[in-house]
Amino acid sequence: MSGTRQVGIVLVSHSGPVAESVAELARGLAAGGVTAPVAPAGGLPNGGLGTSAELIGRAAASVDRGAGVAVLVDLGSAVLTVKAMLAEGDELPEDTRLVDAPFVEGAV
Repeated sequence: MSGTRQVGIVLVSHSGPVAESVAELARGLAAGGVTAPVAPAGGLPNGGLGTSAELIGRAAASVDRGAGVAVLVDLGSAVLTVKAMLAEGDELPEDTRLVDAPFVEGAV
């Protein structure tokens, strides 16, 4: 699939381990099939609970394959962080969208 435009997925959780686990689950349920690029963005840079614009931006850049980035979040304040980043206009790849979907089910 090299060179193919894909939508990337970023999973924003207040907990690093939760974001990583949901990303692993989504990849695992693909049963070895082709998957969209998925990146977790959980917790704070120091490992604490919370959301980090820095981690979200890095994760979005890592999954950007030219067709946009879908961002799923776990709780309300993560929504606020992503909306603020989208309003800035230069912190996330072009065509990044906040997706209104359940965190785990939406990732899968």
